[in-house]
Amino acid sequence: MLGGTEFVGRAVTDAALERGWDVTVFHRGRHAPPPGASALTGDRTAGGRGLAALAESGQDWDLVVDTWSGAPAAVRDASRLLSTRAGHFSYVSSRSVYAYPAAPGIDENGPLVTGASPDDGGDVPYDRAKRGGELAALDAFGERALLARAGLIIGPGENIGRLPWWLSRIARGGPVIAPGRPDTELQYVDVRDLAEWILDAAADGLHGPYNTVSRPGHATMGELLEACVRVTGSDAELRWTDPEVLQAAGAEPWSDLPIWLPPGELHDTMHRGDHTKAHAAGLRCRPVEETVADTWAWLRALGGTAPQRPDRPAVGLDPELEAKLLAL
Repeated sequence: MLGGTEFVGRAVTDAALERGWDVTVFHRGRHAPPPGASALTGDRTAGGRGLAALAESGQDWDLVVDTWSGAPAAVRDASRLLSTRAGHFSYVSSRSVYAYPAAPGIDENGPLVTGASPDDGGDVPYDRAKRGGELAALDAFGERALLARAGLIIGPGENIGRLPWWLSRIARGGPVIAPGRPDTELQYVDVRDLAEWILDAAADGLHGPYNTVSRPGHATMGELLEACVRVTGSDAELRWTDPEVLQAAGAEPWSDLPIWLPPGELHDTMHRGDHTKAHAAGLRCRPVEETVADTWAWLRALGGTAPQRPDRPAVGLDPELEAKLLAL
């Protein structure tokens, strides 16, 4: 496991350990490795010398899973090193690799972003970075490479802050700005469902791209936020607010109001992709209530404060702006 100590990587590691698999995590040492996993320490951003522990370990593996979202060159270097020492390579990619705007229902054969390269450094946008990572995996492993193109990923361990922010805000109670309409459809994947599918798919020898997301409308924005109210036991009152009002006040979709996007190109791109190939290959998505309840339990166990990736901005509506909107 390249990484393996946070969010998606940790979920994959935990799922593999629960199956009784022998797991080695290669990580920077910023967090303790999961109990039961062996560990190698290095820094992929340092080029070949950062991979020394991996190169010198002398180990071979049946499967490598990589969640890297930075410089594609880091995927290139690791995958080349491991191409003769591992049977299969699963790269956690993103549906962001599709050219924007992505039409509703776009499948794995849709047009992709241009200009991506496996040799790119860390100064490329996210969509090109993920596509460059895909190209690196394919160059090294060919038909032994699986590309899991996830979309929105939520669930226990989330270190971006989207669902944790909604849970924390709703737990405080009182009137809460709820964006748009409650029937706005969402498409996402619980991190644990993604992890289990990656392991199953690799064990079955699957390769190539798969859109690893739920069906569109697996949940709605209303169902998500109402689940937050229930699991927190809050007295929160959801006040559904028109997108035009929100945007006129300067409240930004996705960043100020996490997960939510108003109708239009961006919503279609994020929440209306095709899912049938991955579901035919065994992806199963648990109910939103379970994802929300388990995320709340995890958050409470941490004392109420979720970890935050240092390379991602904090999300959530500023209290002053929320008060302004509630007063309208």
